[in-house]
Amino acid sequence: MSIASPCIDICKFDSETGFCIGCLRTRDECKSWKKMKDKHRSKIIDDRARRERKLNR
Repeated sequence: MSIASPCIDICKFDSETGFCIGCLRTRDECKSWKKMKDKHRSKIIDDRARRERKLNR
């Protein structure tokens, strides 16, 4: 079973961190999500808390 995209259709990127304020992925991660293996997707999902802390600084 494939890991679903965390996209919530906000798609606005923070200029300082490069993260989408909606899903906390980078532009490159968003673009390549469909081609990624689940192992890489899991790493991105697991990193959301750290990314959110970095975005909120």
